[in-house]
Amino acid sequence: MFERLKEDVRSVFDRDPAARNFLEVITNYPGLHAVWWHRVANALWRRNFKWLARMVSNFARWTTGIEIHPGAQIGRRFFIDHGMGVVIGETAEVGDDVTLYQGVTLGGTSWNKGKRHPTLENNVIVGAGAKILGPFTVGEGAKVGSNAVVTKAVPAGATVVGIPGRIVRRAEDDASDEQRQQMADKVGFDAYGVSNEVSDPVAHAIGCMLDHLQAMDKRMDKMGNVLCDLRPEYCDEQLPELKKEDFEGAVEEDAKP
Repeated sequence: MFERLKEDVRSVFDRDPAARNFLEVITNYPGLHAVWWHRVANALWRRNFKWLARMVSNFARWTTGIEIHPGAQIGRRFFIDHGMGVVIGETAEVGDDVTLYQGVTLGGTSWNKGKRHPTLENNVIVGAGAKILGPFTVGEGAKVGSNAVVTKAVPAGATVVGIPGRIVRRAEDDASDEQRQQMADKVGFDAYGVSNEVSDPVAHAIGCMLDHLQAMDKRMDKMGNVLCDLRPEYCDEQLPELKKEDFEGAVEEDAKP
């Protein structure tokens, strides 16, 4: 038990730069207190002491501002930052290393019995005020933006924003970003748009241009290989190298008044 408590405290230091010392964390973090009270309530709930479990849950809500139904399943190193207004429903399932911010709701959209609330897999991050409603899964490593309303499954590693929630980034975009950066380096372009902030329309447009350049570059390489087979002397012709410093000099000239 004490090892789990230490693990919880370490998770706070890992995810909150404002945490200063052990005493401050265990006495002044309501999100941590809510998780500890939930473990007590959940143990009672599983042993069929339903009324007592709800009393413990309501006490925790009164003291922390966080409502976690005693039937919810919570994983290890679960961290609720700030916490006020967080609501987690009875059939919600939360994996390991999940982070929620204030005002988050893991709710349902039906009055029917059975699974009504979402499942959050490991390493999910949910921004302040987000609502995740329904019996679906938010995949491992996914991120839900602040104030988003999510009513459909979210793939692993994806980022969801807006009302209704829409996916603005997928896990496979990481490989695409690496290719974009390689192309940007090749042409000597320091693309501020090659970033994780894909919701920026300018960044998205620049990213699409770099994708197009990457595809054209590959096609030219294939055409060159065919020409080399037909005319070996073609391979002796070298394209001039694109140097990053040449582009930087041009940018500096344009920036002068």
